[in-house]
Amino acid sequence: MPARDNFHSLMRIGPVQIGTHRDRLGHTKHAAVCTNDHCGWSADYSSQTAAQLAARTHRCPAR
Repeated sequence: MPARDNFHSLMRIGPVQIGTHRDRLGHTKHAAVCTNDHCGWSADYSSQTAAQLAARTHRCPAR
């Protein structure tokens, strides 16, 4: 049975969307995902501050 991804505390900084979720081990993680087509960048962070910093400094190659 696949795990459910329940994202909450969603925020958007430019083209990057940040959401909070729990991983397989039950730890809280913050995912940052670029929503531009043909970019494909995403990353998980242990703090929301780190995810926000990554979102602010992300330079999307698909412009």
